[in-house]
Amino acid sequence: MIPRYSRPDMVAIWSPETKFRIWYEIEANACDAMADLGVIPRENAKAVWKAKDVEFNVARIDEIEAVTKHDVIAFLTHLAENVGSDEARFVHQGMTSSDVLDTCFNVQLVRAADILIADMQGLLAALKRRAYEHKDTVRIGRSHGIHAEPTTMGLTFARFYAEMDRNLRRLITAREEIATGAISGAVGTFANIDPRVEEHVCEKLGLTPEPISTQVIPRDRHAAFFAALGVVASSIENVAIEIRHMQRTEVLEAEEFFSKGQKGSSAMPHKRNPVLTENLTGLARLVRMAVVPAMENVALWHERDISHSSVERNIGPDTTITLDFALSRLTSVIENLVVYPDNMLKNMNKFRGLVMSQRVLLALTQAGVSREDAYRLVQRNAMKVWEQGADFKTELLADAEVTAALSPAEIEEKFDLGYHTKHVDTIFSRVFGS
Repeated sequence: MIPRYSRPDMVAIWSPETKFRIWYEIEANACDAMADLGVIPRENAKAVWKAKDVEFNVARIDEIEAVTKHDVIAFLTHLAENVGSDEARFVHQGMTSSDVLDTCFNVQLVRAADILIADMQGLLAALKRRAYEHKDTVRIGRSHGIHAEPTTMGLTFARFYAEMDRNLRRLITAREEIATGAISGAVGTFANIDPRVEEHVCEKLGLTPEPISTQVIPRDRHAAFFAALGVVASSIENVAIEIRHMQRTEVLEAEEFFSKGQKGSSAMPHKRNPVLTENLTGLARLVRMAVVPAMENVALWHERDISHSSVERNIGPDTTITLDFALSRLTSVIENLVVYPDNMLKNMNKFRGLVMSQRVLLALTQAGVSREDAYRLVQRNAMKVWEQGADFKTELLADAEVTAALSPAEIEEKFDLGYHTKHVDTIFSRVFGS
């Protein structure tokens, strides 16, 4: 990813230096295990660890690869240059390239997942704080973009919290599923390497041995991982879309923080645009873009092909770096979101009580009016509000058919906002616990 949408800790996971360091740890730990089993001399295993403080020369490895046309062989050649050809002669014994590549890739994905999980925990903390801050801040709920019935801004934040909490569990599950390694040799039969080598390497790297790996780790694991990231991205967009709507001039119930010196438009000095949440919508598309290729990587030929390799070299870093940045940006947006409770009330009252129509409908049916007649009575008065700018309650009080079933006091009571917020605490206890 470009630096504009990257954060250093996640970028570092995908650097060539980190990759080669993990490759080295895989090979060195495998040598230790083989020495323990008496397969190679202990002196040779110790000699490999002489390179533990070496900064691998990426340019030199690239130079060797330009000749060998094989990245793992290029690395092993460079390792021998640092350790000594004779000392390094048992490195990679019985192993195949995928043992190194796949195990390394999963280590990187696990580390990336750890960052994403921490990101999500930070976002959840911000959403919870804002939810309690605005638990009783009444705003209009909308369906199809049209005024529906009253809700609260706290419930909006709580809804997003619950969704992101589910995403946290998805990330934890994705991390668990991807945390496997394979050191099983060509076609995964362990013919030339003892399974105990795999167990040792995986333990040292914080992984679980893959039960059966053919020559590669099965890619359904990776498909599930990137699918989880795609769901998280969609949830980020879900929040971003709501904020973008609230910031529209005609709505202005909330807006992104606009800092001193910030400019909204090169042409129109008055502009304050929802640029951060629009950016999040775009970034979500990039993360989701990885999901289908990850799914298509599941179907490989026989015990191995490399049709998945070029895909993963791109989607591994790009998707995790992008999602890390997006979660951080969304957390900042939530923490600094400017909320306008007065505008929320003003918008809700724009159609002068119209949003209480269901309460009147239900009251009429409870008073003995058929549902069909009750709907007709309420709708004909509601249409006067839509079309003539009338006051809904006033029209109801002037409608003889309505007042034949409901007293003025009963009609008045149906416009109590508190009716719509009486179960907010119950919902909060479900979302956040008692």
